[in-house]
Amino acid sequence: MQLIEERIRAKQCSGWAACAAVGEALGGISPHTLRNWWKQSHVDRGETPGVSTDEFEEMRRLRRENLELRRANEILRKASAFFAAEHDRPTTR
Repeated sequence: MQLIEERIRAKQCSGWAACAAVGEALGGISPHTLRNWWKQSHVDRGETPGVSTDEFEEMRRLRRENLELRRANEILRKASAFFAAEHDRPTTR
């Protein structure tokens, strides 16, 4: 991202033009990809509003954990219903 910032300052060009030039210099990295990374770096530093990379990773982790807990609850609910039905059946002893 520093290369893009330096290019913008040195050449007085737009962010897009800097991303295109830097991407080509780095071996053909897409300017779209570089621009997304550049914009995300601004969010991560708190210069632009948005969801930071750390916040995104935390949300992803919490969603996975939430899904796992829902699965566990469903298993427990079914087990509870099974054992409740088993308990209500008459025994033949």
